[in-house]
Amino acid sequence: MENSKKNLRRAFLKKLTGTAVLASTVPQWLIGKPSKDTMILKKKDHHVSANDNIQIGAIGMGIMGFSNCNTAVTIPGVKLVAACDLYDGRLKRTQEIFGEEVTTTRDYKEILDRPDIDAVIISTPDHWHDRISIEAMKKGKDVYCEKPVVQKLEEGAAVIKTEKNTKQVFQVGSQGVSSILNLKAKQLYEEGAIGEIILLEAFMDRQSAISAWQYSIPTDASEKTIDWNQFLGDTKKIPFDPVRFFRWRNYRDYGTGVAGDLFVHLFTGLHALTSSNGPNTIYATGGLRYWKDGREVPDVFFGLYDYPETDNHPAFNVQMRVNFVDGSGGGGLMRIVGTEGVIECGNSIKLRKNKMPQNPGYGGWDSFDTFTEAGQRDFVKWYKEKYPDSKAQVKEPEMTEYKLPEGYNADYEHHWNFYNSIRTGQKVVEDAEYAFRAAAPALASNISYFEKRIVKWDPIKMKMA
Repeated sequence: MENSKKNLRRAFLKKLTGTAVLASTVPQWLIGKPSKDTMILKKKDHHVSANDNIQIGAIGMGIMGFSNCNTAVTIPGVKLVAACDLYDGRLKRTQEIFGEEVTTTRDYKEILDRPDIDAVIISTPDHWHDRISIEAMKKGKDVYCEKPVVQKLEEGAAVIKTEKNTKQVFQVGSQGVSSILNLKAKQLYEEGAIGEIILLEAFMDRQSAISAWQYSIPTDASEKTIDWNQFLGDTKKIPFDPVRFFRWRNYRDYGTGVAGDLFVHLFTGLHALTSSNGPNTIYATGGLRYWKDGREVPDVFFGLYDYPETDNHPAFNVQMRVNFVDGSGGGGLMRIVGTEGVIECGNSIKLRKNKMPQNPGYGGWDSFDTFTEAGQRDFVKWYKEKYPDSKAQVKEPEMTEYKLPEGYNADYEHHWNFYNSIRTGQKVVEDAEYAFRAAAPALASNISYFEKRIVKWDPIKMKMA
């Protein structure tokens, strides 16, 4: 058994070495001109023919609906021609921003039935993601769907199957996976910059009402201006409630809580960086500490995850946290800790190297000082013979930082990847299967929290173990 583990470790290190050789062929936009210990990453060069037009329809014009459309229409050749939402005010606002020529409707099926629409952006509450995605692909539409790809674990297989059967382009909206920061972190990791991964720790904390999902509710919200029954979909029928409509993330019938909103971003980036299929053991805890406004999900949430050893990486552990009551003001960071250093991912990438000394050393907090004087002399003599002084080496910088160029936008990269895939047939960065592997541990975290148990997950078969 021990020999088997050693062989696996040698194979992993061999892979790191091989990848380091390949790194010399990394496109030049990944490497910026160094300035002391800081490098500015370069943008990708995008060449798009404005004549290669793509007409899109937007389904769901909430916060992310407007955000996605604002980004999409900046890509040459992409035109928004129709939008659907269940609140009349958002439809009027759509025409105010994107033009009165944009057709608006409360019925998403009208958009799917239009032959002149090539693709749709789905930015609805989570409980509609699977249904509309499947219907859209079967209607011949390419799909950009907000994360998480599904609301429930049992919905993932059908979306994946539909994507494969229809061969439509399908992209999920964890935009960070397309960022050059994420790609640079992956390059550093695969080069072996931090040795073997040991653990990942990440947090995304907030300190404001809006950040805690207490979104503004318009004064004209009513059953006349909102299609409440359509919003409910296949959830239980209850009386009209504008709070549930506009703050749907707080309720289990429509959203996926902290894990589905925020953890899924972390899993998406982590899996891209390590080429991992996901964890096999999931445990979550937390509580509702401050935002006791009728919500059904916690505002403080922790997740612990065991990642098994694979051909792509050794076994490692992950700990994640979100705190919506952060007295320090909020913020976020992801740290990938290895045997020889740390990669810190935030608004920039920081590589900190700290290799283990080749020699164990002695003295200080060590039993050496408890030896007799004679014993210490004998030990020093033995130590110098066993560990002769090594040659002096050039000292590497303790920290190297990689920053984004001015004006860089990861949202644009992610949308550009989607429309480029429609035009060229190239694979998207976040298809249904990849997105589900990232969503699954987030959704399983909710199961763990609400059922107060450890969840076993099969990351290969993508089902409960």
